[in-house]
Amino acid sequence: MARITLRQLLDHAAEHDYGVPAFNINNMEQGLAIMRAAQGCDAPVILQASRGARSYAGDIMLAKIMEALEAMFPAIPICIHQDHGNNVATCISAIQHGFTSVMMDGSLKEDAKTPADYDYNVAITAEVSRLAHMVGASVEGELGCLGSLETGKGEAEDGHGFEGALDHSMLLTDPDEAARFVAETHVDALAVALGTSHGAYKFSRKPTGDILAMDVIERIHARLPNTHIVMHGSSSVPEEWQEVFNAHGGEMRETYGVPVEELIKGIRMGVRKVNIDTDLRLAAAAEFRRIAVTRPDEFDPRKFLKPSMDAMAGICRARFEAFGTAGQAGKIKVIPLSDMAKRYAAGSLAPTSAPIHAAA
Repeated sequence: MARITLRQLLDHAAEHDYGVPAFNINNMEQGLAIMRAAQGCDAPVILQASRGARSYAGDIMLAKIMEALEAMFPAIPICIHQDHGNNVATCISAIQHGFTSVMMDGSLKEDAKTPADYDYNVAITAEVSRLAHMVGASVEGELGCLGSLETGKGEAEDGHGFEGALDHSMLLTDPDEAARFVAETHVDALAVALGTSHGAYKFSRKPTGDILAMDVIERIHARLPNTHIVMHGSSSVPEEWQEVFNAHGGEMRETYGVPVEELIKGIRMGVRKVNIDTDLRLAAAAEFRRIAVTRPDEFDPRKFLKPSMDAMAGICRARFEAFGTAGQAGKIKVIPLSDMAKRYAAGSLAPTSAPIHAAA
C-alpha cells in the first residue's frame, strides 16, 4: 500500500473515532518493531523522524529504511512525518526525501530553544503550509510551549526544548487563540500544550488535573471540532520497564509518564495523533541491560537487538489496540499526494472543513 498523508489518516481516524500513535524511529530495528506490530493487528502507522534522527542516521539512510519498510509491509498505510521542524528548509527537505507530512514547530524560534511570539509562529507555519500543500503533503503546527506545569520547565530532547522556566499562560494552549492560529496557518493538525513534556521525566507523581490539563483538549475540540489535535510528550514510561532497567544496573529515578487511560480519554475528546518515543527507547535499553547482565559472555549485537525489537513491538501493539487503531489499515484506500494537492488547491481541505471520506 502506498504512503499516506497525515491529513488523510487523521481524517479517517476522526470518521471512525480512533487515535493513531506516532512512533519516533532512528534505525532499522525500531522501524521493524513498529511495522511488525502494525501488521499483526492491521493498524495504519505514523513513523516520525526528528532532526536528531535525520542527523544520526542520515537522510539517505532513513529514506531507504522507509522504502524498505513500505515494500516489506505493503498492506499497511504508512505516514512518514518530520517531527519538530525548526524552519522552512528542514520541512521542505523532508518532503524532498519522501516524507508525506511535516511538523513546523513555530512555538520556538529556529534555535529550538527560544520561545517565539504568536506572529512569528503564524508566519513561518503558514509558509510551510503553503509550500507543503502545493505538493499534497500535510502540516502539523504547534501552539503553546511543551513543558511541565509542575516546574514551568521544558525537557530538551534531540536538541529541541525551551530553556529556563515559563508561566502557565505559555504552557497551556488557549482555545480562542488556537482557532485563530488554525484559520491563519491552514495546518492539518494542531499540537497543543497541556502540561506534558518530552523525555522520561515528565511528572514527579501520577498526574492529576493540576499538572495534566486534559480539559484543554476538551475546550479546544469544542471550539474546533474538525481540527485534528495532537498530544506531544505522551509516552507512559511503563513502570515495568523502569523496573527491568534498574534491576540490571540502571539508575532511572522515580518518574511518571502519561497514563494510557488519560491518552484514551484524550482520544475520546478529539485527539487523533499521540506522540510516543521514550517508551520504545526505555524498553529497548532495558532489554540491552538485562542481556548484558544475565549473559555477560554474549557479544553478538543481534542477541541484544532481537529481544529489544520484541519489547518495542509489544508496546506498539498495546498502543494500537488501546487507541482503536487496530483493524483500521484494511479500511483505508490511500489517496495519492497528487490528488491531495488538487484538493488543497480547490479549497476542499480547509482546516475547519469536515473530514474527507478517506475510505472512498
